[in-house]
Amino acid sequence: MPDDLSARRSRLAVVLFNLGGPDRPEAIYPFLRNLFSDPAILRVPFFVRPILARIIARARREPATANYALLGGRSPLLGLTQKQADALQARLAAEDPDREVRCFIAMRYWHPFAADVAREIAAWAPEHVLLVPLYPHYSTTTTGSSLTDWRESAARAGLVAETTTLCCYPEDAAYIAAEAQRLTLAYAQAQASLPVGVGLRVLFSAHGLPQSIVDAGDPYAWQIERTAQAVLAAWGTTAIDWQICYQSRATPQKWLEPSTEQAIEKA
Repeated sequence: MPDDLSARRSRLAVVLFNLGGPDRPEAIYPFLRNLFSDPAILRVPFFVRPILARIIARARREPATANYALLGGRSPLLGLTQKQADALQARLAAEDPDREVRCFIAMRYWHPFAADVAREIAAWAPEHVLLVPLYPHYSTTTTGSSLTDWRESAARAGLVAETTTLCCYPEDAAYIAAEAQRLTLAYAQAQASLPVGVGLRVLFSAHGLPQSIVDAGDPYAWQIERTAQAVLAAWGTTAIDWQICYQSRATPQKWLEPSTEQAIEKA
């Protein structure tokens, strides 16, 4: 039989995790509702969360729709992640021709959801599963939430396979080198467009978190700081005016500061 384990190559399923995003304007509200229904995001009593999620999603729908309109009415994240998956699958297949490799994408708050992907992988029946969150920095709200969702989905799908998680790479040498290369180019282009003597400030803008989550032990902000310092070291210059700031505050509570808006106004 073609699916007899002794008659086919070993199979590896690689699952790439990302946030997800609406694929059309009509998906913006349900995407936001899914986001704020996550207990890792909105840390309130479970019986309150659905109500608050709907209230926040309705309040953010209009500004979010305006932002997505600038992107053509949809998030580009799935398409970009698919390119990563295709490139990674080709690379792994070339490096290990004795193993059959397939890359899958599991988004957290919009399609393709982990539940659907877990069923697809279970039907494919791999011997090994590699989980790869595409967040270089660990947070309970991103990597942690995605992995919890995956474990529950895999259990419901009856997916049983040796599983490894690749988690957190805020100072990975290749990642840092790529960031430093892009920053060096952008800085040179900005400098060339300005009169001599005009200063430049580099803002490392990361997605924000409520301060309470960080105070509870989430390592995200610390890892963001390590990345920024590593990028500057790889850049090889110390005479740079720079600052870390945080964007996309979504709830009334205190979030990591300074906000990107505050940093831009100060600059």
